[in-house]
Amino acid sequence: MKKIASVIVDVPTLQTNKPFDYYIPEEFIGHIEIGMRVVVPFGNRHIQGFVVGLKERSDIKNLKEIIEPMDVIPVLNKELLHIGDYLSEKTLCFKIAAYQVMLPPALKAKYEKYITLIDDHALEQLPTDLKKLFDKQKRLKWKDVEKFVSTSYLYRKAKEGLFEVTYEVKNQGNKKKVLYYVPTTNDVEHFQNKKNQLSKPLSQKQEEIYQVFLRHFQPHTVSQMERKVANARAPLNALVNKGLLKKEEYEQYRDPYVNRYFQKTKALPLTEDQQKAITPILNTIEEKQQEVFLLHGVTGSGKTEVYLQAIEKVINQGKEAIVLVPEISLTPQMVNRFKGRFGNLVAVLHSGLSLGEKYDEWRKIQRKEVKVVVGARSAIFAPFENIGIIIIDEEHENSYKQEDIPRYHARDIAIERSKIHHCPVVLGSATPSLESFARAKKGVYKLLTMDKRMNQSRLPTVEIVDMRNELKSGNRSMFSAQLFEKMQDRLAKKEQIVLMLNRRGYSSFVMCRDCGLVVKCPNCEISLTYHKVTDQLKCHYCGFETGTPKVCPECGSNHIRFFGTGTQKVEEELGKVLPEARVIRMDVDTTSRKGSHEKLLTDFGQGKADILLGTQMIAKGLDFPNITLVGVLSADSSLHIPDFRSSEKTFQLLTQVSGRAGRHQLPGEVIIQTYTPEHYSVQLAKNHDYLQFYRHEMLMRKQGQYPPFYYLVLIHINHEDVQYVYTVAEKIAQFLRAQLLPSSKVLGPAASPIVKIKNKYRYQVLIKYKHDPNITPALKKIIHHFYQDQLKKGLTISIDMNPYSLM
Repeated sequence: MKKIASVIVDVPTLQTNKPFDYYIPEEFIGHIEIGMRVVVPFGNRHIQGFVVGLKERSDIKNLKEIIEPMDVIPVLNKELLHIGDYLSEKTLCFKIAAYQVMLPPALKAKYEKYITLIDDHALEQLPTDLKKLFDKQKRLKWKDVEKFVSTSYLYRKAKEGLFEVTYEVKNQGNKKKVLYYVPTTNDVEHFQNKKNQLSKPLSQKQEEIYQVFLRHFQPHTVSQMERKVANARAPLNALVNKGLLKKEEYEQYRDPYVNRYFQKTKALPLTEDQQKAITPILNTIEEKQQEVFLLHGVTGSGKTEVYLQAIEKVINQGKEAIVLVPEISLTPQMVNRFKGRFGNLVAVLHSGLSLGEKYDEWRKIQRKEVKVVVGARSAIFAPFENIGIIIIDEEHENSYKQEDIPRYHARDIAIERSKIHHCPVVLGSATPSLESFARAKKGVYKLLTMDKRMNQSRLPTVEIVDMRNELKSGNRSMFSAQLFEKMQDRLAKKEQIVLMLNRRGYSSFVMCRDCGLVVKCPNCEISLTYHKVTDQLKCHYCGFETGTPKVCPECGSNHIRFFGTGTQKVEEELGKVLPEARVIRMDVDTTSRKGSHEKLLTDFGQGKADILLGTQMIAKGLDFPNITLVGVLSADSSLHIPDFRSSEKTFQLLTQVSGRAGRHQLPGEVIIQTYTPEHYSVQLAKNHDYLQFYRHEMLMRKQGQYPPFYYLVLIHINHEDVQYVYTVAEKIAQFLRAQLLPSSKVLGPAASPIVKIKNKYRYQVLIKYKHDPNITPALKKIIHHFYQDQLKKGLTISIDMNPYSLM
């Protein structure tokens, strides 16, 4: 038996970014497995760690012992441990950060450990002391049970199936418990004898309830019993007092969709385009081949049905599927489609769930109770062990790249997992990222094209309105004459409208018209956003809030004005010019409460509003038959940010939001309001011409030496002292120029576009390279030398391989 465990401890520093050896105590030999979390002594404290290896002997003398395991079965399987190592190497993060990101938040929070007896049969196999404990209740705190038997005994019996070990998060992730009434004996004859021994006969209600238990000898909740016997609560409690029943709490999964009915659906007949697209995918599933497909299908071409039928093939083979969708905004309709087709075989993981709901959905996956997981970025780490397909819908979305450590892209993890499982990855989009389309053109990915909409419906007609001409003609409104006229027309026809604004809040900023002062955040070098509902100015970087000034803090003038347009302001304007219109507003402010997102979309889908007004979250994934008009109020706002991807993001956004119109029988129209109508991303979005945009943008990227022609590395250096930040950044840039090949370009140091966030000044160094074997060793040296030396002084250095934002 292997007596030594190699453990990665939960101390994120360079010195601890390696396995430490610990003796496995005699009582735990055979119980501790690779992928489990354990509690170990480290210095003068007890911390958690992950077991990454087991061995017979160690080169280290005087090893300490593991204190105890935290799990009965590993929380990370061997494949996910490999993915953790891959993440650590590719994103230059600590191994502990890579392992932690793969677990649900509930397993990273403060928790209480519980042990639950499986059934009464298990009770008979326990020693007397434990029988007494579990006779009163089936679920006990681990620490209370440990007083009577050894820890190793509990783990051994848990492995044999007598107990289940679970974690109750001490904050909002508590396990959901339901109170049941249960007969005090598991023998019907004994149950009858107990009644006969009572000194007084049962009341009529008590007798009715007693007879229900005789017929259905199983636990009942109050509500379950009240369906059979009215007003059952008091007589149930009376039967408890008489010793016939006892109360027991059982854990119940928190299912966010428990009260939702999903209409069962069947596979639809495929169009010719869909059939051509799905055939090579099905072939790779059949032949167990690893392949990356880029499914380029126009909005409304039926990509989801291709996903569903490919997954059906996978499930029929006894395998599992991971489906990623961007952000919470896509989840409600996607969940409807997947739950409708596959029912309870679907688990859902996204940011809109509570801590406890996420934990329960994760455990359904770990326990192999489901075959499909639908979720946002982190669902790529679902602990499946027999994956047959991985699908990433709207693959161009920025939200698939994590901005915090570890800075991974879900697509890279998907491809790495597909190599292990010999299965296909399907990347779907109407507007693929340039990197993915370039790879498809080179044959690295296999390109599948669907260029026709379902039902033979036409793509919407798009009209571009030059807002400069609107101003010249005296129209000071935020709605052009064309858009306003078409909105009136749709309201008269009882058709629905989508208005998208590329911002949130009421106004973008507050400025003094006398001295030109813009009110900025004291902690960050950025203007504050005005929110009318609270009459507050807010910083969307550090969370700073303050009241709106009535006079200029600089010159004392009372000519304080709001500039820019926010969703609240548009909603207010709609109330003035179209008072009869019913408006649903969707932005960060109105969707912050749990379930609000889904409720708003459901209301709109049921026709309870005429206009859906929102930010970028409404641009994707919505499929409502009555939407015939889409208006884009600020096409330029994503065009002028200091980012080489700004044209691509604008084209994608305009194309995606245009695709919400005319998806069914009614024809659709789109009005794009802009101050730069001549820009190629706006013009080509009008014609839904992705290929022409791709060719034009590739020329721009080649000239600017940006991806996909070059790889990028962005290094951020942050500190409260601006001079110190610059000095360190300069040293890093000089070091890199000496280490890298002459063909690699080191740009900077330069002040970041937002030079100050949370009272820290930010400088950056940008590397552009093609093939440079020195890049990773050089970056590791920066982490080892510069970072470790300066860490104590409060300096932070972050490295982002292939960044998606240069802000």
